Amino acid sequence: MTVRNLDRLFRPLSVALIGASRRAGAIGALIARNLVQGGFAGAIYPVNPGAFEIEELRAYPDVASLPEPPDLAVIATPPATVPGLVAELGGRGTRAAVVITAGFAEGENAAGRALQRAMLEAARPHLLRVVGPNCVGVMVPGAGLNASFAHIAPSPGRLAFVAQSGAVLTAVLDWGAARGIGFSHLVSLGDMADVDFGDMIDYLDADPDTGAILLYIEAVTEARKFMSAACAAARVKPLIVMKAGRHAEAARAVASHTGALAGADAVYDAAFRRAGALRVYDLAELFDAVATLAMVPSLPGERIAILTNGGGMGILATDALLDRRGTLARLAPATLARLDAILPATWSHGNPVDIIGDANGARYAGALEAIVEDAGVDAIVVLNCPTAVASGIEAARAVAETAARQAGRKKPVLTSWVGEVAAEEAREHFTRHRMPPIARPTRRCAG
Repeated sequence: MTVRNLDRLFRPLSVALIGASRRAGAIGALIARNLVQGGFAGAIYPVNPGAFEIEELRAYPDVASLPEPPDLAVIATPPATVPGLVAELGGRGTRAAVVITAGFAEGENAAGRALQRAMLEAARPHLLRVVGPNCVGVMVPGAGLNASFAHIAPSPGRLAFVAQSGAVLTAVLDWGAARGIGFSHLVSLGDMADVDFGDMIDYLDADPDTGAILLYIEAVTEARKFMSAACAAARVKPLIVMKAGRHAEAARAVASHTGALAGADAVYDAAFRRAGALRVYDLAELFDAVATLAMVPSLPGERIAILTNGGGMGILATDALLDRRGTLARLAPATLARLDAILPATWSHGNPVDIIGDANGARYAGALEAIVEDAGVDAIVVLNCPTAVASGIEAARAVAETAARQAGRKKPVLTSWVGEVAAEEAREHFTRHRMPPIARPTRRCAG
């Protein structure tokens, strides 16, 4: 079905919460709070037969009592009730549902699989789209929609993050919130009984509020649909993929988690490459990707310059870049002449630009300015190794100020202050100035 009725899911005019609750800590209470506090401008209808009011909203005893068919229904009731609720909602005109409830196709649960089939059969005549079951929910900050039990509310932004794991989704949300990173969509797919990655990529590809798409995948259920959507989206927007279950033992855990079959990792790897998606391999790389896409404009090209105060680190970064099929920029003669005039005679006289271990802030600033103005350079990676003869935070301030002055050239400047104790203040400085700090310049996604 691809994107059919997904507008009702992500841009609803009204939302019903089936299983709303006033009991502290209950899933239905957390979702009710998030719906109300998210700033959703449409009607919210809590449904609970034992409550008159929830979150200062009138509660309704059942779906039949609702004053109108809601565009979106969020279902947090026991598994056995879900197929009947979907049928009733669909009959009234609801066209999208988020099923929070677990207990369907996970593991070897034959009864749960039967319930999942019944749920889909109930939805099909009405073309009602289902996210889940077994999920955290969906969030569209720009629309004020927080139909989830996430622990914090996201800020609006241009990154969409879609995950099979609710835990990974909330971890990325939490990490981004601490750095002022916002999202256009956060979607927990859970068991993917209906809405899957192919559907989501198709929808987000056409969404003008989404500038980049990130996926946490345990398994792809509709390979042809996924490849078609991914190939189309990757041509116009960055598509970042983290695939879990690479090894047999982890793949077995995937099956028990979401009821999906993880498959051979080499096949997934080839598919991602063919689609033009960038694969990351762990949460650290995923966090780097989130920060980079949130803080850095799109690359105008692939020619990268590396600026460093340590020759060895520059060589490692160059290896990492070329390993990932990146392109090392060839500096123009005029740029080399400018660098000759401001750098010690022992500088590297090429790219990577090694400005020597005693480089202070002024040297970093002068070199960065010359490189940014080179028409043959599309982006710059600036590295710093801690030394006793020069201040890393002074260099960081100089780099941030220079990058801000050159912002009109739209050339991304990425930074990696290597180390831990000595680099912490610099990384915080870069984060405040919307420059993504990468802990290790050799991470796979950094190239």
